[in-house]
Amino acid sequence: MTKWVYSFGDGKAEGRAGDRNLLGGKGANLAEMSSLGLPVPPGFTITTEACNTYFEKEEKYPEGLKDEVEKALAEVGRIVGRKFGDRQNSLLVSVRSGARASMPGMMDTVLNLGLNDETVKALAEESGDERFAYDSYRRFIQMYSDVVLGVDHGNFEEILEDEKAKLGHDLDTELTAAEWRAVIDLYKAKVKEELGEPFPQEPQAQLWGAIGAVFSSWMNQRAITYRRLHDIPESWGTAVNVQAMVFGNLGDDSATGVAFTRNPSTGDNQLYGEFLVNAQGEDVVAGIRTPQNITEAARQAAGSDKPSLEKVMPDAFASFVDISSRLESHYRDMQDLEFTIERGKLWMLQTRNGKRTARAAMKIAVDMAAEGLISKEEAVQRVEPASLDQLLHPTIDPDAKRDVIGIGLPASPGAATGEIVFSSEAAEEAKKAGRKVILVRVETSPEDIHGMHAAEGILTTRGGMTSHAAVVARGMGKPCVSGAGSLRVDYRKGELIAAGATLKAGDLITIDGGNGQVLKGEVAMLQPELSGDFAAIMEWADQIRRMKVRTNAETPADARTARSFGAEGIGLCRTEHMFFEGDRIVAMREMILADTEEGRRAALAKLLPMQRSDFVELFEIMAGLPVTIRLLDPPLHEFLPKTEEEIAEVAKAMGVSADKLRQRTEALHEFNPMLGHRGCRLAVSYPEIAEMQAQAIFEAAAEAARKTGSPVVPEVMVPLVGIVKELEYVKQRIDDVAKKVMEKSGRKIDYLVGTMIELPRAALRADAIAKDAEFFSFGTNDLTQTTFGISRDDAASFLEVYRKKDIIAQDPFVSLDVEGVGELVRIAAEKGRAARKGIKLGICGEHGGDPSSIRFCEEVGLDYVSCSPFRVPIARLAAAQAAARS
Repeated sequence: MTKWVYSFGDGKAEGRAGDRNLLGGKGANLAEMSSLGLPVPPGFTITTEACNTYFEKEEKYPEGLKDEVEKALAEVGRIVGRKFGDRQNSLLVSVRSGARASMPGMMDTVLNLGLNDETVKALAEESGDERFAYDSYRRFIQMYSDVVLGVDHGNFEEILEDEKAKLGHDLDTELTAAEWRAVIDLYKAKVKEELGEPFPQEPQAQLWGAIGAVFSSWMNQRAITYRRLHDIPESWGTAVNVQAMVFGNLGDDSATGVAFTRNPSTGDNQLYGEFLVNAQGEDVVAGIRTPQNITEAARQAAGSDKPSLEKVMPDAFASFVDISSRLESHYRDMQDLEFTIERGKLWMLQTRNGKRTARAAMKIAVDMAAEGLISKEEAVQRVEPASLDQLLHPTIDPDAKRDVIGIGLPASPGAATGEIVFSSEAAEEAKKAGRKVILVRVETSPEDIHGMHAAEGILTTRGGMTSHAAVVARGMGKPCVSGAGSLRVDYRKGELIAAGATLKAGDLITIDGGNGQVLKGEVAMLQPELSGDFAAIMEWADQIRRMKVRTNAETPADARTARSFGAEGIGLCRTEHMFFEGDRIVAMREMILADTEEGRRAALAKLLPMQRSDFVELFEIMAGLPVTIRLLDPPLHEFLPKTEEEIAEVAKAMGVSADKLRQRTEALHEFNPMLGHRGCRLAVSYPEIAEMQAQAIFEAAAEAARKTGSPVVPEVMVPLVGIVKELEYVKQRIDDVAKKVMEKSGRKIDYLVGTMIELPRAALRADAIAKDAEFFSFGTNDLTQTTFGISRDDAASFLEVYRKKDIIAQDPFVSLDVEGVGELVRIAAEKGRAARKGIKLGICGEHGGDPSSIRFCEEVGLDYVSCSPFRVPIARLAAAQAAARS
C-alpha cells in the first residue's frame, strides 16, 4: 500500500530533509526540525505523489488518503490535547502548500481552519480574549473564501475598509470583538450572495476543501508561470502540510515574523528580517502594517522608532538567534525562516535555503568556505551561473523610480539610457557627436550591425529571445529588449508610440534587459564590480573545470572584454560582421554585384588590407591563444544596398548605372536564404572570396608573430559543410594560399582547417568529414534550425504556445535540445574521434553560454565551449559545476 501521509512533531518525525521529492521542501524541513528537537507545531504532510494521483484521477483523492489523514489528525490532537471538530476544545490547523522547489508566494495557504460559529466562542472563552477569537475567525473566512471557494479577496478588503472608515479606525488592531462580529456577518453575507450558499461550518468539509485547493493551486496561472520561468517540471507536484495552529495575534506578548540568517541582498553575515506584534503570518507579507526590525542593529540602521524584537521580547529573541545559528550550521546554507511567538513561546514554522541576489550568493559562498562550513567545490556549486548576468552589466538601482511605458522580452541583460534613434545611421552620427542612444527598430537585420555597435542598447517591437537583435546584442554585451509588442514604431513620423505616451527621436528612454521593461527618461544605475568574491569564485571554478572557455568575437573591443572575463581564445570570429562599416560595405557590395571574376577580385583587393589589419589586432589581443576564424557565411543579399541612396553610392563606385545594379540585386534574391547560397557554397561558387580571406588570415598570422615574437596558430573554419567534397575543395584553396604566403613571408605558419557542424548530414557523415577537418565546431544555432526545420527568427510566434501546451519544455534555441540536436552532436563527436585521433571539438552557437547546454557538452567530452564575451564568466562557472557533477 502506498503511504500518503507522514507525521511530525513532539520531537520525532516519519520523514527527514532528504525526503523533499516526496514531502516537498516545507514538509521535509518541518520533519527535519522536529527530529532536531526544535519547537515545531505538530502536524503531517500529504505527499507530492498524492497530488499527482489527484490530478491523474481527475481531481479525486487517492484511495486510503482519508483514513491516513484522519489517523494523523488524531495524533496531532493527542499531542496538543485537542480534538479536531470538537465544539469546546477544538484543534485548529493551518493548511499550506510545499513543493519540492521553493516557490515563494506562488501557491495557497489557509490559516485558522476549524473555526465556525460554535468553535469561535470556545476559542474566545479559552483564550480569555474575545477580540482575538473573532479576529482569527474573520481571517479564516476571508482566506478560505478566496483560496477554496473562489470569492475574490477584494470583496472582503472592501467590506473591512468601509467598516473601518465608518468606525473611524485606521488599523485592523483597533477593531473590538463586537466590531469584528459585525464584519464577520458581512463577510458571510457576501459569501452567500456570491455563491448562493452559506459559508461551510463543518470542520471536515473545511479541511478537505482546503486540501483540494492546495493541490489545485499547483495548476494556478501564477504557479505555472513561475515553474516555466524556473524550469520546474509540472510532474513534481506539491505536498500539503497540515499543522496545529499557533497564534501570533494573542496580544502584545505574541508576534509573527520572517527572517534570513544572512542578508539576502548583500550576503552580510547578520540576522535579517521583520516581525509584527499581535499579528498572523500574512500580515507581514501583505504590507497592511509596517513591520518592525528583528535586531536592534537593523532598527538603528533603518532609523526606525519602532522597537526591535531584541528589545520587545528578549527571551524569545535569544531562542530565535540560537535556533537560526543551529539551522544554518545544520543545513550549511543561509536559511529563510518563518516563526510565531505565542504568549512568549517561540515556534518555528519553516526553514528553507533562502533566495538571494547573485552578489549575495557570491559573498555567502566565499564566506562559508572561509568559515569551514563548506568546501571551495561546494562554494562554486552554490552560485547559479545564469545569475552572474546581474553582476556583469550595469543594472538599474533597485531604489530608483520606474516609469514603465512598455514591456518586451529580456533578450540581453543589463540596462542602458539614451536618446531614441530610429536608424543605424542616426546611431552612428550620434555616437560621433558624443551622444548616447538607444536604437529603436521594428526589427534589426545584419545591416544594422554598425548602429547596434554605436548604440548603448537595442529595443525592437518584434522578435524573440533568439532573434537577430537578441543574439547580436548578447554577443556585444549590450542590453536588449525585443518583442515589445505593446509599443509601435512609426518610422515616417519618427515616433515611438506607447499607451498614454508618444516619444520622438531625441527623447530619453531607459531599457532594462534583465526584465524587459522600457522606461521613460533617465534612471539611476549601479555599475558592476568584478573583484573580491567574484574573483575568488572564478578562480576556484577554473581549478575545477575541464573544458576551456573561448569567446565569439570579431571586434577588438569584444576580444578585450572577453579576455578581461577570462576567455581562453576565440572560438568564433564571424568575418561577415567586419564588412558592414564605412568603406568596407561599399567594397563588399562592389564585389557581390560584379558580374565577372576580375571585377570581384578587384573589389576583394580593397577588402584584403582591412581584413588583415583586423586579424592582426585579434591575434595580438589573444596573445598566442587559439583564434578560430569562420569564412564568409551569410547569403550575399544581406550586404546589398536597399535604398536609392545606397544603390547610387555603389553604382558610382563601380562606374555602372543604377538600373544595372538594381537588376543584379534582383537576380541575387533568394526565397529561402537560410537554406540557400551561403556558407561553403559561396566559397565553391566564388573561390576568390575564400582565397582573399585565407590570405588575410595567414598574412596577419605572420605579421602578429613577427610583432609579438610568439607563434600564432590560426584555425580556419569552413561553414555549412554537408558534403565531404565541399570541404575538400575549399581546403585545397586554403592550403594553396597558405603555401604562397609562407613562401613570400619566409615564415612557417602552423594552422588548422576545420568545419562547422551545423547540418544533420554533416553530423551523420562526420567520420568522412574528419579525414579533412582538423577540428569540429558545432554551430548549434543552425544545427537546431536545420534539425527542427524551424527558423529562429520566426519561432517566437509559436514556440511560446508550444511551451504553454507542454509540447516542448523550453525554447531549443535557448537551451540545447539534448534528445534531437544533442544526439547529432554526440554522433558527430564519436565519429569524428574515431576517424581522427585528437580532433579538437567545440561548440560556438548561442548554447555555448547556456549552463544546461554546457552540462551536456561536458557529458559528451567537448574540448571547449565558445560564447559571447559577457557570458564567459557564466560558462566558466557552469563548466566547473558540470565537471564537478560528472
